[in-house]
Parts: sequence; structure tokens; C-alpha cells
Amino acid sequence: MHELSLAAGILQMLEQTRARDPFERVAHLRLEAGALSGVELSALRFALDAIAPGTCLEHAKIDIDEPAATAWCKPCGQSVAIRSRLDPCPVCGEFQLQVTSGTELRVMELQVV
Repeated sequence: MHELSLAAGILQMLEQTRARDPFERVAHLRLEAGALSGVELSALRFALDAIAPGTCLEHAKIDIDEPAATAWCKPCGQSVAIRSRLDPCPVCGEFQLQVTSGTELRVMELQVV
């Protein structure tokens, strides 16, 4: 379950931010985990909830968005939405796709008090 280590990394980043710019706690955290990021959203949410007590994340509202992945099709030159790295291009049916988004895990919004 690598989501626990991801949650620990997110908390560590928040604590480092708190050390630089002091705040009491996180009120709202919005994350983005792309469709091809390899992150199981329910497991990440569970891990964040599990490590939150006694930290700046305790009582925080946490939202996790999962944007669709996109890829560039080399044969037809189109940017297309994909659900898997194994998908063919929905325009031309070819498999020469270069993923351009959907692999990221990032903090999109942080509200603190």
C-alpha cells in the first residue's frame, strides 16, 4: 500500500510549509491524482485520515480530484483523452500515444488557519 507513504510525504510537505510560514492547522486540502498516477483514491483518503490525528491535518476537509489522462497521438497528431496506457487513439485507432497528463499527484489548494 504505497498510498500510506504518499500520505506521509504529503504530511511532511505540509509540516515543512508550517515551519517556514507558521499556521495552526489545515482547514482544507485539495489534491489532484491523475487517472494514470497509480494512486488508489480511497486508499489515499484512508491513509490521510489514519495519519491526521495529532497533526496539522486533524479535522481538515480533504478533497481528491482525479482528472482524466491525455495523450498525444503521433500518427494523427491529436491530443486525446485516455483511461489506460494501453488504450488506442480514439480518433485513428493507432497505439502510438505519448502520455501528456494524468500521471501527477499534486497539492492544488491549501487553506490554513
